[in-house]
Amino acid sequence: MIESVTVLPFNRHIGIQKSSTGDGLLELPSGGQFLNHIGTVHAGAQLALAEACSGEFLLNALANETGIVPVVRRVEAKFRKPANGRVVAKINSSLTVLDEPLAELAAKGRCLLSVHVDVYDQQGQHSLSSSFEWFVAKATNN
Repeated sequence: MIESVTVLPFNRHIGIQKSSTGDGLLELPSGGQFLNHIGTVHAGAQLALAEACSGEFLLNALANETGIVPVVRRVEAKFRKPANGRVVAKINSSLTVLDEPLAELAAKGRCLLSVHVDVYDQQGQHSLSSSFEWFVAKATNN
């Protein structure tokens, strides 16, 4: 299993990195390459960061599991305010509950679980609320 989603080619390409300040899990640094037509952080950049954050959380939560394959199944996103500068992704732990899905994974070999991620800009503005539904299955050997 990989150590971090930051090593995945797409995430490396766009510059997703572990949070440098400890106020979140992952971040995108400030940069003109992330801006949209009105000069704020592009929705796609924020969504890519949020997805990576959900994957990083899942990677950590399932670190003791072997032979599993997680795949994003569904995404919900609500853009709240324009984001400026560095953006940081944080897990919304009050909405992310893993006990039941992990019990189902152990019993049935598969489960659906939702990871909720919030994105904040460098001024602390809450710019994105999102939910990523992951399908997680134990790999089968054919």
